Amino acid sequence: MLFRRLAIPAAASSLLLPAVAAHAAEDVATLPSVTVSAAGDGQADIGFATRRAAGVTKSGESAADAAQSITVITRDLLDSQQAQNLGDALQNSAGVVTNTFGRRGWDDFIIRGQRASESIFADGLLVDSNNRVAQQLFGVERVEVLKGPASILFGAVQPGGLVNMVSKRPRAELFGELGVTVGNYGFRQMTVDVGTPLAKDSKAAFRLNGLMMNSDDPTDFVWYRNRWLAPSLTLDLGARTDFTILASHNQRNYVRQQGLPVNGTLVPNRNGVVPANRFIGEPNAPSYDGEQNRIGYALTHRFDSGWTLNQNLRYQTSSLTGTLVSAGTMAPNSQSMNRSGTQQSFSGDSFGVDTNVQRTFAFTGHAHSVTFGVDYRHTKEDRLQKTCRVAALNVYNPVYGASISCPSAYSLDATDTLDALGLYLRDQIRVGERWTVTGGVRYESARTGTTDRLASSRTDNDSNAVTGSAGVMYDLTHWARPYASFATSFLPNAGTDASGATFKPEKGRQYEVGVKFDMPGKTGLLTLAAFDLTRANVLSSDPVNTGFSVAVGEQRSRGLELELTQDLGNGLSVSAAYAYIASEVTEDTTAANVGKPLNSVPRHSFSVWSQYRLRGALAGWYVGAGVRGESAKRGYSFNYTVPGYAVADLAVGYVASHWRAAFNVKNVFDKMYYAGGLNNNVLPVGNPRVAMLNVTMNY
Repeated sequence: MLFRRLAIPAAASSLLLPAVAAHAAEDVATLPSVTVSAAGDGQADIGFATRRAAGVTKSGESAADAAQSITVITRDLLDSQQAQNLGDALQNSAGVVTNTFGRRGWDDFIIRGQRASESIFADGLLVDSNNRVAQQLFGVERVEVLKGPASILFGAVQPGGLVNMVSKRPRAELFGELGVTVGNYGFRQMTVDVGTPLAKDSKAAFRLNGLMMNSDDPTDFVWYRNRWLAPSLTLDLGARTDFTILASHNQRNYVRQQGLPVNGTLVPNRNGVVPANRFIGEPNAPSYDGEQNRIGYALTHRFDSGWTLNQNLRYQTSSLTGTLVSAGTMAPNSQSMNRSGTQQSFSGDSFGVDTNVQRTFAFTGHAHSVTFGVDYRHTKEDRLQKTCRVAALNVYNPVYGASISCPSAYSLDATDTLDALGLYLRDQIRVGERWTVTGGVRYESARTGTTDRLASSRTDNDSNAVTGSAGVMYDLTHWARPYASFATSFLPNAGTDASGATFKPEKGRQYEVGVKFDMPGKTGLLTLAAFDLTRANVLSSDPVNTGFSVAVGEQRSRGLELELTQDLGNGLSVSAAYAYIASEVTEDTTAANVGKPLNSVPRHSFSVWSQYRLRGALAGWYVGAGVRGESAKRGYSFNYTVPGYAVADLAVGYVASHWRAAFNVKNVFDKMYYAGGLNNNVLPVGNPRVAMLNVTMNY
């Protein structure tokens, strides 16, 4: 009821804004119009560096002009590295730690010390409240990372930051690509990307990209099957209107890679070291089957009054089923690992719409760029679960085939819902020739609900918050711009405490200072940033009532980031990132946790990748090389230290007029490393040496 009362006037206001703007045009002086090449205009970025508008700013700002840290990872950089998943892409962003759970079948990452896996956006709209199905990187034109609290423009999100994937869109030209990739561990992949204009001298165009991938894994009995199909259609509704329909089908079938036992890897075992390829699950357990389907549109209309209307809308369905065989403690003989089984089923849908109007005008002698928006989000997920029994496994001499005994009754049968409505206002003011001041405020009302069919109960939690952000940037020279910013975030906590009271929402707060340097000739961007981020009202275990939580936890992360992307013009392109992050638990109901670092956050992390295109007699050839690594990781939910590591990557390729080939080797020296910490029983593994050969034909 609350949302019906709010949604109607909010929607009406978004429709009336352009009309109001037309009348307001008589009272302000309109500045000359500026044409901005936006992130979603269908055109591809060229090279590793880009100055095109970043979608996460919801304005004409590029990453170079924003008073906050933003990373833009271009398609050219992704292809140069043969990046296969979102984790591969995010390794190029300073302060982002990826794949800390290993190869488990979904996307997981940490931004500035805080888990951010549930803050994945596609074309400006949240993918889902729960991250169940991994995203397909092939359908993406670029990946954007907005670091720090982002509630002002995106509502209820985790405080570390968010990731926005910009989909491939139709182009007003005929093109086509057919690619084949083969690699070790049985990797086989075929891709297609075709597009065509639908009429002469028209914006109307169609594009279709698709992927089929089958692969085994370095771990015995683990495999993956991915299918992807994404049609998109741009209609010609006149010079002032851009309208694109976006749809996709993402299907993933896989066996979960469950890591290795801590005892026998990091912790010495009298029986020796557990082999790196050991599977600790059951080969006969039902595999995981995930599916995600989307349809929506992106609309932009430019009014005569100078106002611009933007609207993104999407409906999505998701499902995931499978049986997890998880590892427990090691038996006294230090050979047999106790195990348990969980039969899982998740299914649901989501709807999101974001509408905003923008205008640039002169007022009180200063140039203002104003954005006023309304967004609404609804998600629903049904969760079914059975707790099963399965025999222990001798990890040194495994005998598979143990039965997985599941009861007829469910141990979990629940439905979770989220409805959130937000109003936001942002103003960027140009003061004189050197100063840019940005400020914004948002009001959001959210309702989370859980229906527990086993307990025949329903719990609703209404929460609301005012969040904001402010920033200032100074053009010190034509190539150096120092800045400072402050931002807050808001995220509802679902459930109740032991007394039945609902939880306060999580809140985030960040201070950031930095400098952005343009490389000579604006061939790239160097960003130096320092931040202090606090996350409050984190759910912690109730020390009095077992099985319940209280919202009293607090976590803090502080750090320094250095990031460079540059295309030097002589055939050399570089992407480099370094981060120093000190994280800790500052408040917790478990006193022993206070002062401990946050889980799997390394103090130091870095990545460097360069590509050089040869000239003269070797024109067409290119070579690539890079190194990436992390220092040791600790945490508050496990008692061991995960060692640091560094690995090297190499590439060589050839580009002709109608075809190209690339050969990439990742982790060239086959360094054995661990991805992160999970608990005191299981240790996620890193990726061994992987080689891939890609050949793509194009026209």
